[in-house]
Amino acid sequence: MEVVRAFFVGGAICGLVQILLDRTKLMPGRVMVTLVVSGVVLGWLGLYEPFSRWAGAGAGVPLLGFGNTLWKGVAEGLDREGLLGVFKGGLTASAAGIAAALVFGYLGALIFKPKMKK
Repeated sequence: MEVVRAFFVGGAICGLVQILLDRTKLMPGRVMVTLVVSGVVLGWLGLYEPFSRWAGAGAGVPLLGFGNTLWKGVAEGLDREGLLGVFKGGLTASAAGIAAALVFGYLGALIFKPKMKK
């Protein structure tokens, strides 16, 4: 049942984002930033963790989860290192995910040999 819930929650988030892209004049970059900032705000309000426990990977994989990871890193860095931790914490908390995205993106480019559109 957890897999089904994660599938539907993740699908609902992606569906809402697609509706936002189709029905507004917002560019994809702004929608992505909105999702990350929403994850930060929900984490700050203490609403993201209960939602994430209920929704599983359906809430953790989209950009909302990335924003929450940044928030947790900043909060932990602030507690540990003060003001300097605000700048270091988010990057430290999300470094593994960012590195994995870079490595797998590079490997995908090597395997599929992308070309520019004409």
